[in-house]
Formats: sequence, C-alpha cells, structure tokens
Amino acid sequence: MAGGDLARGKTLWAAADVFICFEDEAGVTGRPPKGRTWGRRGITLAVRVSGRGRGRLSVAGLLCYRPGLTARLCYRLRRHTGRKGERRSLGESDYIRLLDGAHQLLKAPLIVVWDRLSTHISKTMETLVAMAGRDWLMVVLLPGYAPELNPVEGLWAHIKRSPANLAARALSELETLLRRRLKALRYRHSILGGFRAGTGLTLDRPN
Repeated sequence: MAGGDLARGKTLWAAADVFICFEDEAGVTGRPPKGRTWGRRGITLAVRVSGRGRGRLSVAGLLCYRPGLTARLCYRLRRHTGRKGERRSLGESDYIRLLDGAHQLLKAPLIVVWDRLSTHISKTMETLVAMAGRDWLMVVLLPGYAPELNPVEGLWAHIKRSPANLAARALSELETLLRRRLKALRYRHSILGGFRAGTGLTLDRPN
C-alpha cells in the first residue's frame, strides 16, 4: 500500500507530512459487562439489572500516527434508542465526518487503514472518498481478518474496562462515561502510542 503493505510486512512508510490513521468501530449496550471487584470471602456480590434492551451506543475510533509526532485520537459516537426505522449502526456519513474532522484537526493528508466492513467498502463510501476536495484522503483496506494489525482494537479493550460492574440506569449515563474515557485518552499520548506498539507495526519514513 502507499504507506506500507500490511498483508506482507509490518513497517509503515509515510511521507513527512502524512498521518497514517487506523479506524475501527465498537458497540456498547446498556447491559453491564462482567468484571472483578473486592468482596467478603465466600460471598458473591450481585447487582440486579433490567434484562430489557435500553438502546446501544456505536463509536468509531481513529488513531493517527506520524513519525516524530505524538499519537492522536479522534472519535465519533452515536446513540441508538431502538426506535422503529432507526439505523442500528454507524453509516457512511458518520465515517466521512470523522475523517473530515480529523483532517481539519491535524491539517495534513491522511492515509486511513480500516477493515472490510460493508459500510467501508460500499459504493456510497467510494463516492464520498473520491469527492472533489478530498484529495488529502487515501483509504487502504486491511487483510480479510487481521484485528491484530489494528491498534484501535487495543483502544477498545482499554475502554471497555470502565463499564465493568456499572449498572447504568440510563443510556445517557453510559454515554457520559464513554465520552469521558475517550476525552481523557486524547491526552494520554504514550498510551495511544502503546496501542500501535502492541500490534508490532513500526512507523518510518522512506529514505
């Protein structure tokens, strides 16, 4: 790829003014995940929660890297309430707004690396990427199934520790927690860089 062939090697080559950005999405529901906590010996703590669906959150994360600079995080979050006819996932417009926002923030061309999700490879997305005025954007697809090559997978694993054992009373409470965690991570540049290091991918400039 222009920026590295992730299917064959683990070195990403980028021009001096280009950010290589990895994207992935995750869903979070109102039902709390299981987690560990302290309790009295022999006593299992239990928290009752409603079994009814209370909507869900979809979040797209974008981790951006450039040699010599600190890692950056951009994200877009959407709430799904379960109303009739409402889309249950992020759409093409959500993703392109995320990329447009990242470009405005970073003020540099982007090479975006993402998986083969149907929304990523749809005709609508192809049209949006190729639109006039987006000559700063290049999209590269990951191999068929390669989550180990995407640093954003590490981001989700880190984020999802927070809601463990949280019995959120409303979807808005869960959304507030998720936004706080993402906002805080935007300033933890060493952690963001660690997500890339965890994949074994290296970042370098061509000679």
